[in-house]
Amino acid sequence: MSKQIFSKQDIAILEKNPNVVRVSEKSITYSTDFKSNFIDEYERGKLPREIFEAYGFDIRMLGKKRIEQAAYRWRSAYEKNGFLGLVDSRHSQSGRTKAPTTPEEVIAQQQAKIDLLEGQIELLKKFDKIERRLLSQSLKLRKNTSFALIQQTIEKHNLKGLTRYLCQLMNVSRSGYYAFLAAAPIREAYRQAELQTKTLILKIFKRRGYLKGSRSIKMILANEFNICLSRKKICKIMNKYDIVCPHRKANPYKRIAKATKEHRVVPNSLARNFKQEIPGKVLLTDITYLPYNGNCMAYLSTIKDGATNEILAYHVSDRITLAIATDTIHKLKANKRITLHPEAFIHSDQGSHYTSPNYQKLLKASGLGQSMSRRGNCWDNAPMESFFGHFKDEVDYKSATTLQELKHKIDHYMVYYNNYRYQWNLKKMTPIQYRNHLCSI
Repeated sequence: MSKQIFSKQDIAILEKNPNVVRVSEKSITYSTDFKSNFIDEYERGKLPREIFEAYGFDIRMLGKKRIEQAAYRWRSAYEKNGFLGLVDSRHSQSGRTKAPTTPEEVIAQQQAKIDLLEGQIELLKKFDKIERRLLSQSLKLRKNTSFALIQQTIEKHNLKGLTRYLCQLMNVSRSGYYAFLAAAPIREAYRQAELQTKTLILKIFKRRGYLKGSRSIKMILANEFNICLSRKKICKIMNKYDIVCPHRKANPYKRIAKATKEHRVVPNSLARNFKQEIPGKVLLTDITYLPYNGNCMAYLSTIKDGATNEILAYHVSDRITLAIATDTIHKLKANKRITLHPEAFIHSDQGSHYTSPNYQKLLKASGLGQSMSRRGNCWDNAPMESFFGHFKDEVDYKSATTLQELKHKIDHYMVYYNNYRYQWNLKKMTPIQYRNHLCSI
């Protein structure tokens, strides 16, 4: 206890402070809330004198020694007994309490003791439950999640004086917890910015009616919105908010597929040199199956430019006859928007359509050479297989009820693919943009 004596004027000033319970000439009794707040502020790094000043005390009136003694006493009690150590157990009056003289006073006193004990038991039960919950979760939580759980527990159960104990229970530092509290405005600002980015990604994700992956989203942001966003951040937001782009499943049968013919009619002159940077020279072709309306089947034949990935011609039929391949060649020759290279050639697999003498005669009459993949090797025509994979991921062709409706869906997608679908390995351009880029070089 400090030897400093308070005057009547000092006592009057101190009694007006809401953090003081009682004051006499030689001593002060502080409120439990103030002592609890003092411990929290002290653990955040503030000095005892700063805390007393912040709560309306005159440092000169109290004296340096009295403040230091109070701080030492409260810290020792808190380290020993936690929040309960800060509760003032002294009676409101000094000296002995007056013994009860009537049966009513005895009953009232015993009832007060019972209520106090029941309150302590309930507090211990509640805290035991909190301890078990925190311990069960602390082993599998990141630090920021642990800090958030501590904050939630303190606010929900009014355990402000047990910050040190809860941090020890969760095996995290108090300084880290207080830094987490101080950074709340920064986290909120980051969360708002992330929500804005999520809204923009969702808008692009469903743009023009087709779902897109992180690469397509990044390219559209850069080309159409002039926003530079890393793929890593786009993927993080898509994973966090469950924005899932459909992925085609690997077909195990393609690795072991057998060619239709027993021998190669035409050698593989392409040798997987797909990107020769010459538009209209390397032309890739293939046919895929398109089931629709439950039990109906259609077939799509396409010709793709190996340099620009542009679809130059395509034909849809409900019959897989030779005509589906020859009609595609006729449409290629009728396409006035493209100019074929003098050494242009068609590369395909060894399907019966492409080994047919009639088909090969048509190619010669059209001034086109021919190349074929090796037997049972789908990788020799990988860009064409890749296009069909993306097409089946992005077009809801199975919902078509008629062949005409299916053709309409295919027409719409081909326009989108050539003009609006940015591709990562085309310098983030669309096929037509990349064709114009190559022609301008």
